[in-house]
Amino acid sequence: MTNAKIFRAALVPALTCAGLVAMPAIAAAEPVVPANLSVGAMFVNADWIVKLVMIGLIAASLVTWTVFFAKLMELRRATAAARHVLETVSGMRSLVEATRDAALLETPLVREAISELRLSSDALNDAEGVKERVLSRFSRHEAAVARDMTRGVSILATIGATAPFVGLFGTVWGIMNSFVGIAEKQTTNLAVVAPGIAEALLATACGLVAAIPAVVIYNHFARQIAAYRALVSDTAAAILRLVSRDLSRGERIV
Repeated sequence: MTNAKIFRAALVPALTCAGLVAMPAIAAAEPVVPANLSVGAMFVNADWIVKLVMIGLIAASLVTWTVFFAKLMELRRATAAARHVLETVSGMRSLVEATRDAALLETPLVREAISELRLSSDALNDAEGVKERVLSRFSRHEAAVARDMTRGVSILATIGATAPFVGLFGTVWGIMNSFVGIAEKQTTNLAVVAPGIAEALLATACGLVAAIPAVVIYNHFARQIAAYRALVSDTAAAILRLVSRDLSRGERIV
């Protein structure tokens, strides 16, 4: 070994002990991105406010689908019954025939017509007045049917209108947590930012999952209820024609 190498080998440890030469610093362990960023893991690790937001949106989604299946079955039954009544009444010549059909006597519109004719039994000579009163009863019945059918559907409009904003609140809260993590750890490393961003995006996704079906289902039921109301209106018009024929013939219906 040469004299220069021997000198260098002895000098470096001495200077290092004296603090004149710094040893290379050991790199600080960089935080790593969490290995599990599944939906379940993000929900479990989310802030409690973000959890409440997601739970509320999941509950709203369950309400949406419950209303969908319940109202779908109700509308199908009611539409089938109304169509059957319309087809039956359209083939009759007078309301007297309807009173002979036990099934028709149980339908609300026929009952309304017969009830008014009984109450107006001493004024049947005023045909226009009788028809006006029967029409008024039919109008009130149609309004009641519309109220019954729209019960529960209006909540879908509320969910569709508010769910995106509720999800947005969770998004903002998750991003706030990300910035708080950056400030506390004095780093912009992805491992610090990623969990909060993931929670924020999950809250947004929950809001969309709750809102989109609610809006689509609400619009579907709005069309179906309008079609059902038109069917009831057609049935009422058919029964009113029977009443008008009987009054014109001078037949005593009840």
